[in-house]
Amino acid sequence: MAAVAAAGAVAGSAAGSAAGGAWADAALAADLLALDPAGLGGARLRGRPGPARDAWLARLGAGLPQGAPVRRIPAHIGEERLLGGLDLAATLRAGRPVTQKGLLAECDGGVAVLAMAERAGATVAAHLGMALDVGAVTLARDGVEARVPARLAVVALDEGAEDGEAAPPALVERLAFDLDLDRLRPAPVAPRDLAAARARLPGVTLPAPLMEALCAATVALGVASPRAALFALRAARALAALEGRMEAGEADAALAARLTLGPRATQAPAPPQEETPEEETPDDAPDDETPDPDARPDAPPPQEPPQETPEDAADDDGPDLDALTEMMIAAARAALPAGLLEGLRAGPAARGGGAGTAGALRKAATRGRPIGARAGRPEGGARLDLVETLRAAAPWQPLRRRAAPERLGVLVRREDFRIRRFKRPAETVTIFAVDASGSAAAQRLAEAKGAVELLLAESYVRRDRVALVTFRGAAAELALPATRALARAKRALAGLPGGGGTPLAAGIDAALAEAEAALRHGWTPTLVLLTDARGNVARDGAGGRPRAMAEAMAAAARVRSLGVGALLIDASPRANPDAGALAAAMGARYLALPRADAAMLSGAVRAAQAAD
Repeated sequence: MAAVAAAGAVAGSAAGSAAGGAWADAALAADLLALDPAGLGGARLRGRPGPARDAWLARLGAGLPQGAPVRRIPAHIGEERLLGGLDLAATLRAGRPVTQKGLLAECDGGVAVLAMAERAGATVAAHLGMALDVGAVTLARDGVEARVPARLAVVALDEGAEDGEAAPPALVERLAFDLDLDRLRPAPVAPRDLAAARARLPGVTLPAPLMEALCAATVALGVASPRAALFALRAARALAALEGRMEAGEADAALAARLTLGPRATQAPAPPQEETPEEETPDDAPDDETPDPDARPDAPPPQEPPQETPEDAADDDGPDLDALTEMMIAAARAALPAGLLEGLRAGPAARGGGAGTAGALRKAATRGRPIGARAGRPEGGARLDLVETLRAAAPWQPLRRRAAPERLGVLVRREDFRIRRFKRPAETVTIFAVDASGSAAAQRLAEAKGAVELLLAESYVRRDRVALVTFRGAAAELALPATRALARAKRALAGLPGGGGTPLAAGIDAALAEAEAALRHGWTPTLVLLTDARGNVARDGAGGRPRAMAEAMAAAARVRSLGVGALLIDASPRANPDAGALAAAMGARYLALPRADAAMLSGAVRAAQAAD
């Protein structure tokens, strides 16, 4: 009963803290991280630069041990600066390999602040994750092999404002805290004696029942990573050390659950079911019941219940695992942002996914985000990376100097050449292929026009282009080349004709040609085919449904072979099996929308783009 009462009290205080003391929680997370940086891994700070983020970083820096390093790491840092390696200038002066430390090694015992973490590449995230896992950096590059300590914490500054923009999940999983500072206002929080807590922390213990309760709460909240439970255990011990205790208690564990498990929750646990009292049997009648007059007077008196031993009393007064688990869950639930709990209860189908359609990142030779260098020749517009070229040549100078002692300077050979590598987002093109034949042409064209205009209105921030292909009569035409210009699109869409036969194969061919042109430009195409799949005109203009459908299926197979993402919207009054078969041949998603409007069509396209 004591545990249950404590659960209610902690949940209530947690809710109050989440409502009015969010900054106090953030400041507490900074203190805990300063107390145990390597053990807690770090924190992700979500939000734009501002006073809250500056105040949080200042509090973290003030709480670290004297002289602990804090280094800022750019999101696009090169491996040689991150990990260390050959000191090029010193190597050329000395005539032998000379190594230098990287930023990770320089952060040993301190904190690495990853700027613009939402733009960090997989390579940077992998190196940071390895340092967090093993507390060291293993160097094996440029002819140098070394292992240097790197016990550190990482603070990831995540400024992602759109869906799909976020710090790498593999890195975030290794950070104990996930804080949203966007709408927080810094407030004075009394400093804590972290030096005394740091000396106390190694001896702080956590009782086994609390460990089990935190692990059970992790599972109940849908947190898949076991690291989250380990962070909760470490945070509970650190909280006890801050309060001057050598053993963590229930309040410490509940607060740790709120700070570490709440932001990670992916499901809302079902509330505990109230126990239904069992019906009493006649044998369980209360003792003060009126005695039976027919009972024998010489019947033996009822036996007294067995005396409770001290051990049994101790067991009854001890913590109940279910109650402790519910306490942890209640505390974590109180930390969920407003509106998120309803989304978790609705399940993943209701939440849906973001429609980030900025396009897949693609490698480019001449411009974009630098991602390092590779061996190659500076041809076809590729740029020579002079520093990396000299770095590749440096270890070979003693051998080359002996072979050509009369030559001066650095001896560089063709195999030393290093070419700069870039990566930039591929722009996205949505190609609408609209069946404008028959009696429903006007309605379908109106739907397509509305959807194109809706997508164009979003293209300025999502980098989308749209194109429109229509097919009717005996041929298909490109009514609107790929564009972002809203005024031009409206002019092209106005007054499109409709009616006639259904040259389905010609329409797919025209859309595929536009997709191939987009690929040649380096864009990412998505094909949206709006049709009732009742083709009756062949490529040569001849009528006949069997031949027209056979050619359409062959054209659909070409779409699949090209690997273009596609969506087929069945505009028939009822779902048409031929449309489903055509979608399967294209490798497209199939959607039956007999009475689709522009908003529904635009939403379906965004869902298809997000899935691709």
